[in-house]
Amino acid sequence: MRGDWTIPRPGRGALAVWQRNLRVWRKLLAPAAVMNFGEPTLYLLGLGFGLGAFIGTMSDLSYQTFLASGIIASSAMMTASFEATYSVFTRMGVQRTYDAMLATPLTLDDILAGEVLWCGTKALFSAAAILIVALLIGAVAGPQALFALPVAFLAGLAFAGPALIMSAVATNYDFFNYYFVLAVTPMLILSGVFYPVETLPEVMQSVVHLLPLTHAVALTRPLVAGLPLETPLLHLAVLGAYAGLGFYAAVVLIRRRLLV
Repeated sequence: MRGDWTIPRPGRGALAVWQRNLRVWRKLLAPAAVMNFGEPTLYLLGLGFGLGAFIGTMSDLSYQTFLASGIIASSAMMTASFEATYSVFTRMGVQRTYDAMLATPLTLDDILAGEVLWCGTKALFSAAAILIVALLIGAVAGPQALFALPVAFLAGLAFAGPALIMSAVATNYDFFNYYFVLAVTPMLILSGVFYPVETLPEVMQSVVHLLPLTHAVALTRPLVAGLPLETPLLHLAVLGAYAGLGFYAAVVLIRRRLLV
């Protein structure tokens, strides 16, 4: 297999790429705010109060709290995945922004590290918006819920790497349908966002526990509910492994696409 397999060594240029993306995002702040606040409000009000009226409690938590914590984690997945696929593919291919960046002292490692940091930042923004909505409807137990925000940032990094891999091999926007239908949507449904993972068959539980969203939910839910964390180092290690290995694989593939 041809390509440059050396370990990525991003420098300070990654922060310049992150800052560039932030400046662009600030110009679109109004529609971003509508998306970040509007969609979770519909979920939490529609499902939280609608289904919650029939369900009552789930895993000894009010369904509003159970659902809010799951949506905070899943929003990190969705936000980072969309940013690292559609937006990155647009900058890399359609707009040829990467070509312009590579004409500067920036390296490809800098660019991709900046993109991953930006995916994590957007995941944090999205999680913060949902946390505010959850607080307003009384679904947050206490101030320790603020620790869900760095978890969302880490989850954003974890989902950015695999999504960047899809951008590296994509030939058009339609290609991303495979990733979202076959990977992202099953994780959203199976990883404990809407109901406990323990209700799944044992074989399926074994598979689901390998997925990053399961571990993001497992960290976020007790923080929002004011409960003690169980095996936090395991959950952090899984998310870190997805972030690190996904980033490395994405860098190798995008080097082959752009530089080889």
